[in-house]
Amino acid sequence: MKILLIHQNFPAQFKHLGPALAERGDQVVALTPKVKEPTKWKGITVLPYMVKGSTTPGIHPWLADFETKVLRGTSCYEAALALKQRNFEPDVILAHHGWGESLFLKDVWPDARLGLYCELYHRSGKSETGFDPEFPSPSPERDALRLRLKNINNRLHQEVMDAGISPTHFQAATFPDSYQSRITVSHDGVDTDLLVANPEASLALPNGKKVTKRDEVITFINRNLEPYRGYHRFMRALPELLRRRPTAEVVLLGGEETSYGAKPPEGTTWKQIFIDEVRGQIPDADWARVHFLGRVPYNTFLSMIQVSTVHVYLTYPFVLSWSLIEAMSVKSAIVASDTAPVREAIVDGQTGVLVDFFDQKKLIDATCTLLDAPERRNFLGANARRFARERYDLKRVCLPRQLKWVDDLAAAYPVRKPQD
Repeated sequence: MKILLIHQNFPAQFKHLGPALAERGDQVVALTPKVKEPTKWKGITVLPYMVKGSTTPGIHPWLADFETKVLRGTSCYEAALALKQRNFEPDVILAHHGWGESLFLKDVWPDARLGLYCELYHRSGKSETGFDPEFPSPSPERDALRLRLKNINNRLHQEVMDAGISPTHFQAATFPDSYQSRITVSHDGVDTDLLVANPEASLALPNGKKVTKRDEVITFINRNLEPYRGYHRFMRALPELLRRRPTAEVVLLGGEETSYGAKPPEGTTWKQIFIDEVRGQIPDADWARVHFLGRVPYNTFLSMIQVSTVHVYLTYPFVLSWSLIEAMSVKSAIVASDTAPVREAIVDGQTGVLVDFFDQKKLIDATCTLLDAPERRNFLGANARRFARERYDLKRVCLPRQLKWVDDLAAAYPVRKPQD
């Protein structure tokens, strides 16, 4: 079978599925702007394409987002035409359509089956834009209008999508009913054979100190430290946490950019804004126990969650982070926000402890209670590991399900692009 992968940040969500398809004998080609020259990666032929054009100055801000998607879509279309001229005819195209790259691929290969990674359909109201009253929309009365236009890309892909896949039930359910029957729920999966507890693990901190499982370590992880992932809620808990836990080391991992939501005021970062907010409440001796790792190699990340005594995970109702499942796999004792889709992984009192996203006192109390309860931590960690193995194991559960999804997609009668 010939398979084309499309992702602006390849391999991203296809980092396991793509190599598995190549390993079983499929001819797999990927198009991405991430590389500059053709290359091979784990049996996959990776070809570059260049995004041509830029956003029109002065364009209506609601249209600017879609214009960038059209630019990516037309650029990817041209690369697809060139690939077709080299006699490549994919049976299946797999794409993360969030950036618009796959908008016009059915115009090149109308008989190819198009499978989409359905990450999120944007919704107004408390589920997304109105969840955190601290960061209100500048014009909430217009959110529904703005997001309707933001979903144009989703809606156009609906016309040509043969099947979709979403990592959580929450994410799948954000899409309209007309999508639902075509979306399979399957998590990307984590390697639970690699992600195991290690009582001998150690982590070197920026100040030169090493911590191990014998130390009291509170961990917090975001791709980027920002409100969508509860960074502000965690930082505001620090003064009391540090006061009540005089020997605890607090380790935060994450970059200083913005992955989701609004950007901070120009010239600053969300990381620094909330450091500045709480720093005056924390004595220097306590602040010396707060460690920002930035972005680190995967082995450092793994050591971090392996030495964690209590891991805190907070998020708006949004895309679920891989790091939560990875922490579960290494038997972390987890305190997490009681938000969707966290509830799909953390069963309160069984695989972790759930607290209201906005309840700072409960977050602090739950964390301190777990720090004082090693038997409880062991119970939650063992259950979390078992749950991760049963639901999110890459090799035994998720990857076989994804491969079956691809095979079912290949056998389906293709939806052709509607004629104008």
